[in-house]
Amino acid sequence: MSLRSRIQDDMKTALKAKETVRLGAIRMLMAAMRQKEVDERIELDDAGIAAVLDKMIKQRKDSLSQFTAAGRMDLADKESAEIETLNAYLPEKLDEATITAAIDAAIAATGAAKAADMGKLMAVLKPQLTGKADMGLVSKLVKARLG
Repeated sequence: MSLRSRIQDDMKTALKAKETVRLGAIRMLMAAMRQKEVDERIELDDAGIAAVLDKMIKQRKDSLSQFTAAGRMDLADKESAEIETLNAYLPEKLDEATITAAIDAAIAATGAAKAADMGKLMAVLKPQLTGKADMGLVSKLVKARLG
């Protein structure tokens, strides 16, 4: 079952069960997917959907920290529920050892040796690791490896 059909099935289930927060999060995800498809004139595959999910989760985490700092626990709870709903569609995150192995393989393939080569290295790693690893962590590990 593709990720898109799983999301659509979950939307129907949430609608029937009257789970408003979950339904709202899934509808926002569907809208973001459609918007990306229209903007770029493409059909999103599972990797593209994972990229949209990563972006939406990052936005929710930023909002969560701001709501928590402002003492708006009602809104923070809603953001937490949306993050939980969206995280269910992402594949298992890779551990640091696996990410490091992928970085080492990319360094061997590209011949990157200094910090100036980081862009070239990230261009190779991003398609492999998007949705499977936190790209902020990947960037930090690459900087440490090249620095």
